[in-house]
Amino acid sequence: MNIHQFKYLLAVAELKHFELAAEKCFVTQSTLSTMIAKFEEELGVAVFDRKKKPVEITAEGVLVLRRLKHIVHEIDGMKEMVKELKGEVSGQITISVIPTVAPFLLPLFLQEFARDFPSLHISVREQTTQEIVRGLKNRDIDLGILSVPLNEPELIEQVVYDEPFLFYDAGRKRHHKIKVEDAADSNLCLLEEGHCMRTQVLSLCDIKEGAMASGLQFDFKAGSIDSLMRFVKANKATTLLPYLATHNMSHQDKKHLSEFKGSIPYRTIGIAVHRHFIKKKILTSLITAIQKQTENILPKLKGSKNRLLPVEHF
Repeated sequence: MNIHQFKYLLAVAELKHFELAAEKCFVTQSTLSTMIAKFEEELGVAVFDRKKKPVEITAEGVLVLRRLKHIVHEIDGMKEMVKELKGEVSGQITISVIPTVAPFLLPLFLQEFARDFPSLHISVREQTTQEIVRGLKNRDIDLGILSVPLNEPELIEQVVYDEPFLFYDAGRKRHHKIKVEDAADSNLCLLEEGHCMRTQVLSLCDIKEGAMASGLQFDFKAGSIDSLMRFVKANKATTLLPYLATHNMSHQDKKHLSEFKGSIPYRTIGIAVHRHFIKKKILTSLITAIQKQTENILPKLKGSKNRLLPVEHF
């Protein structure tokens, strides 16, 4: 058995196609098929059912591939560790960010961060909290930027910044602070299920899922903050927004924002990695790059605070 066979097997498992897997691995289909067949013969089990189109993974193959994936990650991790010892930062890294953070945070730091590591290929995607946690556990992604704490024993979290929520009322201009109960009694519009910010706001306002009162004649759950804001403004409704989402608002829109009084609701944004994550220099540099850009934008939280948890459960 060798690492090349492991990667051939994982490529077929991913693509469900021998020819495409061979192209991905830069070998001929004959070479890939032969090497996989030798692996199966040595192991004594069939990993793939070649009679099915597309190729299917056997029950035994599922267990084998799961173990191979971890082995390949460990081997790749050893290579990365050696690079770090030599002071090299190269290769590829995948960063996933929750949708209520990505469009407001990434433009602040990503370009400069990428310039600092010219030999590093950075892949960035938007995913929900549950998708990021699943991807980190499976080692499909390297770092997740999301609301913490997650309380996942397989993951390690680093706090990056605290971000308060603001109240936006499209129907009236506000110049005073608002109580949480006043926000709960308004025509509050939220993101759809699956977004941790929805769970946070429902928890803050003590509203059960599906029991939200509204003066509107219909129920609307937005898929992004941008579509949420368009709907809120069109219907003179209200919503809660994370602070960075309001940073580049027009002067006119900012007249409709209110801070909270009493216990200020906020969320903690952090970076989560698998407990066996190796690329420590990249992690440290990423945290530094984000904090450098956000520390002069985000207000310092003082007085009574109410940190909202990202999710109720997974």
